[in-house]
Amino acid sequence: MRSRERSPRRVPALIPALVLGLVALALALASAGPARAQLPDAKIADGLKEALKVATEKTVSLTGKTDGYFGNQAIKILMPDKLKSLETGLRTVGYGPQIDEFVLSMNRAAESAAPQAKQIFVDAIGKMSFDDARKILNGGNTAATDYFKGKTTPQLTTAFRPIVSKSMDNVGVTRQYKDLVGRFEAIPFAKSQAFDLDGYVVDKGLARLFHVLGEQEQQIRTNPTARVTDLLKEVFKR
Repeated sequence: MRSRERSPRRVPALIPALVLGLVALALALASAGPARAQLPDAKIADGLKEALKVATEKTVSLTGKTDGYFGNQAIKILMPDKLKSLETGLRTVGYGPQIDEFVLSMNRAAESAAPQAKQIFVDAIGKMSFDDARKILNGGNTAATDYFKGKTTPQLTTAFRPIVSKSMDNVGVTRQYKDLVGRFEAIPFAKSQAFDLDGYVVDKGLARLFHVLGEQEQQIRTNPTARVTDLLKEVFKR
């Protein structure tokens, strides 16, 4: 019997067509890109500056008011970790209300300092370059907030410190702290507490301020309803 010769294995006709289709799709996706990539640098910079102006104004308005810090559990300034033993000891012997008043006073000090951030943020926005703006626009959801941290923290610290100190003196925080430390030291075996209270409130106040700013930035980037002007809608559209 003659052996049956095998014919060469034929590649299904669908495979070349499928490859061509995938290539075409990839090219289409690459050319589609975000529309904002075609925007001129000047418009991108203007749009980002407008977004930052909206975000910073909202941030200051939310934090720089009564209960702006104290009433928001996400940013409320709590007793310092270094003073936890003091807090625990005093609450144990019935000084819980005094501790609560002390915590309230720290938050009131931060609330009084927060409005100082507005002009410092405005100055930083004005100094932003086209390159800065494009990097921030194409960065993560808190790229602008991170930029502000790097550019404004020294000025904000300098601006916050005297206001926090004055506010804490006015509402008696320093006196309360010294009084609480005195009461704590009266407890047998308690160790003396040395702590830069003003520095703590300034550091925590700024950290919480940037937390709120980050939330506002994410809103503009991810929530179309937060883009309150035509320029914001054009620059941040996906």
